[in-house]
This record gives sequence, C-alpha cells and structure tokens, in this order.
Amino acid sequence: MRHFASWLGLCPDNRISGGTILSSKTRDVPSRAAQIFRLAAQSLHAAKSALGAHFRRMRGRIGAPEAITATAHKLARIYYAVLKTRTPYDESRIAGSPEQQALKRRQRLEKQAAKLGFALSPLPT
Repeated sequence: MRHFASWLGLCPDNRISGGTILSSKTRDVPSRAAQIFRLAAQSLHAAKSALGAHFRRMRGRIGAPEAITATAHKLARIYYAVLKTRTPYDESRIAGSPEQQALKRRQRLEKQAAKLGFALSPLPT
C-alpha cells in the first residue's frame, strides 16, 4: 500500500543527512495515475463525505496544494486496499456517522468549557 503511493509520487520523499530531515517534498513523477488521483482529490472540495471533510480540514491546516496531495495519497491507499482485498468500499470505516461526529464535537466543547470554568446549556428551540 505504501509502496503504491510512493511509486505514484504521493508520499513525502524525506532527504535525511545525519538524522536531520533536509527536505520532505514529494517527488516529481510523470504518472497519469497520480494526476488522476490529484484531480479526484481536488474535486472533493465541496463533497459532503468523509473524504471531502478530510480535504477541507487539510486545506485549512496546510494549504490547498498540499491538501490535494494528502487527499490523493488517501485515495490511492483506499484504491489499493479495495483492489487487494476485493471488498467494496465502506465510508463508515473512514469516519463515523454525522451523528457520532456531532456528539464528539459536543463532548469536546463541553470538556473545554468545563476546563475554563463554564457550563454549557442547550438553547430553547
């Protein structure tokens, strides 16, 4: 799985000297498959799926070009796993349901509020 992503040029190519990482950019590989994975990753920017959420999180954290590469890497790993195991793709394995995500977000916010000395109460609807 990792070898496939590396062969596509979607993995960091760590140049190490004396235990220090000098560079960690991806290699320039003339691969049509890598271009297809990047194009698919770029199209996820408005998708309401776990992969779309992953792309948007990465874009906010590391910028658009690196987010495209990171999401293409994730897509390549998923593609390889589906081909190797011959099992259908199951998105629930990537992230929980939206209800589970909302529950985790609420629990995290309540914990942060308690740490700051506040208590959260729901608004009347």
